[in-house]
Formats: sequence, C-alpha cells, structure tokens
Amino acid sequence: MKLEAAQTDRVAEHGAVYHQSFAVQYDYPVHFTENLFAPDNPVFAQVLTRKEPDKRHRFIALVDASVAAAWPTLVHEIASYAEAHGDCMQLAAAPELVAGGEQIKNDVAVINRLQHRLVELGIDRHAFVIGVGGGAFLDAIGYVAATTHRGIRHIRVPTTVLAQNDSGVGVKNGINAFGMKNLLGTFAPPFAVLNDLRYLRTLHPRDKIAGVAEAVKVALIRDRVFFEWLEANAVALSEGRPAEMARMIRRCAELHMRQIAHGGDPFETGSARPLDYGHWAAHKLEALTAHELRHGEAVAIGLALDTRYSVQAGMLATGADQRVYALLKRLGFYLWHPLMEARDADGHWILLRGLEEFREHLGGELTITLLRDIGQGEEVHHMDTDCILRAVAWLHRLEAGQ
Repeated sequence: MKLEAAQTDRVAEHGAVYHQSFAVQYDYPVHFTENLFAPDNPVFAQVLTRKEPDKRHRFIALVDASVAAAWPTLVHEIASYAEAHGDCMQLAAAPELVAGGEQIKNDVAVINRLQHRLVELGIDRHAFVIGVGGGAFLDAIGYVAATTHRGIRHIRVPTTVLAQNDSGVGVKNGINAFGMKNLLGTFAPPFAVLNDLRYLRTLHPRDKIAGVAEAVKVALIRDRVFFEWLEANAVALSEGRPAEMARMIRRCAELHMRQIAHGGDPFETGSARPLDYGHWAAHKLEALTAHELRHGEAVAIGLALDTRYSVQAGMLATGADQRVYALLKRLGFYLWHPLMEARDADGHWILLRGLEEFREHLGGELTITLLRDIGQGEEVHHMDTDCILRAVAWLHRLEAGQ
C-alpha cells in the first residue's frame, strides 16, 4: 500500500499521460475505362454513389484548359452526363476551365480563387471535387480539395500517361512555394481515380514517351519481369501503340499502388522513398531547366545516372547500366542536358545540391534508393560525390557517341 501511494504521488507531481491510438482505413477504387462521360458508361455514377447509393450527390468539375482545348466537347459531355444521371448526381455549376501545367502549382492566387469558389458554391465535405487533367493540375486541385473544409472528397480523372500510371493513383497533393517543389501539400487519398485511355490519343508523342519513365523506374526497383516486358515492347511504346500503352499503364499503376499500400510508409513519415528512385537528380534538373525538361524526361536521366552509380559502387552487376541505358534510348529519351554540368560562382556543381534538397524535403537521414539487381532496390544513406560525377561523365560520353 505504501508503494502504491508513492507511485500516485509521483503521477500527481509530474502530471498524467494518456496515450491515444486509433487506425483509419483508407480505400479507393482505380478504374480503367474509355469514354468515361458517355451517358451509357456507368463508371462515374457508380463511383459517385458507391458509399451512399440512395443520395443525390453534388459535385463541381474543374478541367485542365489544355485538355478542354484538345477535347472541345468535354465540358458539354460532363454536363450531359450529370443531366442523364440526374437521379443520383447534381452539377453544382458549369464545369470550369483552369490553366494547368506546372504554372498552376506556382500561382497562389489561382489556388485561393478555387478555394473561394468551392465555398461560394457550397461544396462541403459531403460533395465532390472532380479534377480532370494532368499530374501537376491534379496535384493542385487535390490540394484545393484537401485544404477546404479540412478535406472535400476528391475524384481524379488523370489525362496523361504520367498521371495515369503514377502520380494520379497515389496519395499526395501539393503546390510549390518559396522556390521549392511541393513544399505545401497534404497526404489525402482520393475518393476514386478514373483513368480514361481516350485522353492519351491527343497527347504529344513527347508527353507519351515521358510518362513511360515512371514505368521503367518502378520495374527497376520492384519487378524484373515487367522490366523485361518493357524491353520487349520498347518500340511499340515509343510509337504510343494503344494496346501496349494500356498494359504498361495498368501494370505501372498496380506496382505504385502496391508500394503505397504495403511498403510500410504510405504517408512518408520515415526517410525512405523507393518510388523516388532517380528523382534526386530529376527534381534538380527540372528546376535548373525551368521545366524545359518534362518530369519524365528528367526522371529518365536520373535513372540512367543512379543505375550507373549502382554499378560503380559495386552494388549492381556490370552491364546492367548499359542495359537500362539501351532501354531508355529505345523508348526515345535523350539522356543529357548541358545544365547537368552547371556550376555556381564558387565552382561547385549545382546538380549535386539535389541530394541535400532531396533530404531536406523529408528531413532526417539522407536515404537514396539504388539498385542491387534489376527488379531489386536497396536503400543507402550516402552517395560519393566523385562517384556521381563519374556517372555524369559516363552518361555524357554515351550521349556524345564517344
């Protein structure tokens, strides 16, 4: 009894601690379809009503202006679909066109205007924000939805290869701020992802090819068989053939979803980011070139560099770097940019700053994914500067035909 009394006194003296713990289950469907907004296609209506089938759901559609330009009937199709399915949905206002691309992630005024628009229309947590556009556009619209009323249901309709096979099926939203990519953002899983393959038909060939880089990335770290399939179908993919593109997108999306769900860190609370293989250099190259390089084009360069580095570091078998380089070339990538050799006023290589910026984005220990084998990534916590520069020189020689 005396011991219990002493313990009680100590608790009273130093305060009490209550440990709160709960789990939240996230789930969202990822559909692959064509002609999503054709009145006889049930997918959109089924998704909107999947949790509350007896309710008439309100939504607003925000459409990437460049997508609307390529598909002039799209706005009318969305409105007609809502009218045809008026028993279960209501369009809160006419679909709105918003300029997409990386510029939307840099324009706080646009973000604020869209947040105000949602409030103005009474779009609350029981309504939906539908985003139709490319990856950067969906990043921004997802941020708008997630930060208004602390989270409005968001449905993504990705319209690019990169968005359909990677960013669109993930759980991240964000905008750029203070000169840093994706500095402001949320981890907010979408209510659903609706991939309509028809939107890929009007993409510029450069954009189709750029999106394949993420498939090469995820194959390199997780699926050797998929990598071999990419090798066997590289010509078809470089030509944008629909059947091969559809298969590539579905497998790539599946592998990204598997990593997010089963990789142990869906909201990136730790320091490892295996799905960012090759991205430390890619992110820096995007910034250095003022986004002259597409994200996928920068990723392709980053993949070639880090694969060569893995060989030079003795982690990966000799020849695997040549194999990855050959695949990227057959897909149509140019794997060099003059700014890779840019230096600051003190003579330091600017590209190398990408390593520290990569670490700073998460904080904690520098963690970079390299390759132990094709299909097997491995985390390391240090990269040797001289070894990186040798990899850069190797890539330059190959691209110069030396």
